[in-house]
Amino acid sequence: MSLIETQGLTKTYGGRVTALHDLTVTVEPGIVGLVGANGAGKSTFIKIMLGLIAPTAGTVRVFGLDPTVETDKVRAKVGYMPEHDALPPDVSAAEFVTHLGRISGLPRTAARERASEALRHVGLYEERYRQIGGYSTGMKQRVKLAQALVHDPDLLLLDEPTNGLDPAGRDAMLALVHRIGSEFGISVVTCSHLLGEVEQICDSLVAIEGGKLLRADRISAMTAASDVLAVEVSEGTEELAAALTELDLPVRADGRMLLVPLDHDDTYDQILRAVADLDLPLHRLDQRRHRVAELFAPREAADV
Repeated sequence: MSLIETQGLTKTYGGRVTALHDLTVTVEPGIVGLVGANGAGKSTFIKIMLGLIAPTAGTVRVFGLDPTVETDKVRAKVGYMPEHDALPPDVSAAEFVTHLGRISGLPRTAARERASEALRHVGLYEERYRQIGGYSTGMKQRVKLAQALVHDPDLLLLDEPTNGLDPAGRDAMLALVHRIGSEFGISVVTCSHLLGEVEQICDSLVAIEGGKLLRADRISAMTAASDVLAVEVSEGTEELAAALTELDLPVRADGRMLLVPLDHDDTYDQILRAVADLDLPLHRLDQRRHRVAELFAPREAADV
């Protein structure tokens, strides 16, 4: 069964603002990146999947369930980590996560046990009895992740899980999300506008722009090798560019790197001979890989 399926999903606010437009996509289990600029419709999509808001048109299924009419069944299978928190400062993480476990339907003892286990998984076991108000931003993010895990869901919906974290905190959170998705057998949809994060941990990607589907595919397919050679020398970049131009090889500079279309079988050899003739130290010569960021780049730049 697919993780998520939509058909013509549309959401309009007040008849004027369209957050999602005719979104048709199938998402398979795994670690999935939901990406797009702020305002692209990502959070609206998540709220529809949770049954928090109803679509204006079209359909959505989560594990084959319709969240608009089977809300309780969907939420029993899904854990949600919101972007913005409203964590109570005067209770401990253990109390809070236990309370959320009770709300999900767990008996009191089971909720306490599951809360301790969830907090251990996110690295807060030793700090679980401290009041949340004394936690750092990174610790508060982990509390939100723990409460999403407490009822043992089959799917996690994470809305900007690295929001507000410094680089070290982001790396730690990404490693934790990847571990949950790869070792716990829980599918993850992580919503982010930071494309580098998605490339680090996700198996597949759903890209949205202006409420419309831009592309949905495996990360490996989106970052496959292109028909462009990347050439980098430690010095003499301009001299090499001139030499390649004289050989009728179209060259484009990208910082210290030269990009040359791989149009002929002997393109590699021509570049190597030019480097050798100029006696330049070759640092890199390989096929350039596409980047996820190119999905949102102007077409002329994405074609390079």
